[in-house]
Amino acid sequence: MNFLEAATHPLIYGMVIIGLLYVSAIALLSVRKSWKRARELGYTKEQLMRIVRSSATFTIVPSIAIVVGFFSLASLLGIPWAWWRLSVIGSVTFEIMAANIALATNNVSAATASAGDFVLVMFVMSIGIIGGLVLSAFLAEKIHTGSIKRKDRDPRWGALGNSVFMQAIIIAFVVPMLLSGIVNLLTLLTSGLAAYLLQLIAVKIPNGLAEQFYPSLRDADRYGIGNLVDRTFRLIII
Repeated sequence: MNFLEAATHPLIYGMVIIGLLYVSAIALLSVRKSWKRARELGYTKEQLMRIVRSSATFTIVPSIAIVVGFFSLASLLGIPWAWWRLSVIGSVTFEIMAANIALATNNVSAATASAGDFVLVMFVMSIGIIGGLVLSAFLAEKIHTGSIKRKDRDPRWGALGNSVFMQAIIIAFVVPMLLSGIVNLLTLLTSGLAAYLLQLIAVKIPNGLAEQFYPSLRDADRYGIGNLVDRTFRLIII
């Protein structure tokens, strides 16, 4: 059995469907409990329906990017595993990177890999993403409260911390792309150009309209993301 046959095996489909049904059941239960509690607090059905419609609107636009990422990931890992990774937890960038690292360890590609290599890919992806969840359970509150205290003592630390964090993430993903050949380099340049153009468009959009689709746009300047994108793009192009 080769890599693709293992990735599209009915057993994988069955396991993914069971997992997605379980996650969906938890989500529906949470919605039901939240609705019931909101009614107890005095919210009307009309108010709650407005919240539901607003939340659905905020979900649509990000979902488009996830769907596009799904097709990219499915071409490498097959439909069921890509479906699972992007439906529960994960990102296209991390998943592809983890898969390539796992395959490179055995000196194979997806075209020449075996079913055992697919198992290795699943293991690396799962273990890699679980680390963040486990550490968050023990460290997230301490980090959050510590950053708030630091920000209260000196407001500049909040903007500085967020800016440095975003730059660290960008560096972690950009440097490998710079050293991975012309295709990855062109992908980086295209992405930088798209981000720069979207930033210019966002500036021209009337106040409030952009935030309906992407509320965090209003925080771009506070976090230094807009300036960071601008400086990075100019550095690469100019």
